[in-house]
Amino acid sequence: MLLALTACSSSDDKSSDSATPSAASTNSTSASASPQVSGSITVFAAASLKESFSTLGKQFEAAYPGTKVTFNFGGSDTLAASITAGAPADVFAAASPATMKTVTDAGDGAGTPTTFVRNQLEIATLPGNPQHIATLKDLTKPGLKVALCAKTVPCGSAAQKALTASHISLTPVSYEQDVKSALTKVELKEVDASVVYQTDVKAAGGKVDGVQFPESAGAINAYPIVALKDAPNATAAEAFIALVKSAEGRKVLTDAGFLNP
Repeated sequence: MLLALTACSSSDDKSSDSATPSAASTNSTSASASPQVSGSITVFAAASLKESFSTLGKQFEAAYPGTKVTFNFGGSDTLAASITAGAPADVFAAASPATMKTVTDAGDGAGTPTTFVRNQLEIATLPGNPQHIATLKDLTKPGLKVALCAKTVPCGSAAQKALTASHISLTPVSYEQDVKSALTKVELKEVDASVVYQTDVKAAGGKVDGVQFPESAGAINAYPIVALKDAPNATAAEAFIALVKSAEGRKVLTDAGFLNP
């Protein structure tokens, strides 16, 4: 009987020992299938995304402790040129498909860009709208100083599209390299008005007033986003894009005034 008990005990121990490596192996396989998000990423994004993406960057760092998101905000055309020239970046979020095409045509995108939001133009005026600007055509009033985004920048291209469709000829006092610069001209009272995005008017708070105009409905910009082919941190890049497109990301963006894609 003692021999039988000893044999059973020995058999159970061996069975238990053989099960342990199997479980460890399963856990190891599971862990390797889900790469850990860590390290730093650099996101090149259109200037109009500054406030909302800065918020999402903080959310990303909180969700993945130890990560760091660095942003480069600016005119989409300038950012695209930097990427095709070899500037190191992980993610590109543009304010128009045309500027994104510059990057994908050069073979610098990883995968197909997806539209995550849209944006609509609005006229930014001085607080209280002292010049009583009510329409797009009002921007042509004699003596009125207006700033526009450069024609190569998505906000400038959209503004030109709205003006052309309305048969309005407008010569601004300055063309700015990104939408934030155009908005700043109004905030500093260097111009009476500027054509910017509705998100920028909202972000400015009481520093400017916003005037909607119907022609803007025909010049809405789609915003595409893509991970870059030579991204130094491809895993984190995909995780950041996933956050942008998630329900949480969509809420941050729509709260900022962006339209659904």
